[in-house]
Amino acid sequence: MVRHPLAPEQIEAGRRLGAALRAARAGRSPVEVAAAAEISPETLRKIETGRLPTPAFGTVVRLSEVLDVPLTELALVWRTDPALSKAS
Repeated sequence: MVRHPLAPEQIEAGRRLGAALRAARAGRSPVEVAAAAEISPETLRKIETGRLPTPAFGTVVRLSEVLDVPLTELALVWRTDPALSKAS
């Protein structure tokens, strides 16, 4: 299987998703959240910093549940293009 490079829009969407998850984590430690979501702390760090802009769907679902953030809200964060908001 050949993995195609991500488009700049996908990379930016991953950064927005990571920032939203980091904000939702608030005062909880990354290790605590990662353990509850059954992922490694390093995976959580990569997602939060945008180094893993397209995490697996199951990972996002588990983080959504652990952080009590509706999956639809995370989808909206990922799909929202700030450039479009500025144009309005």
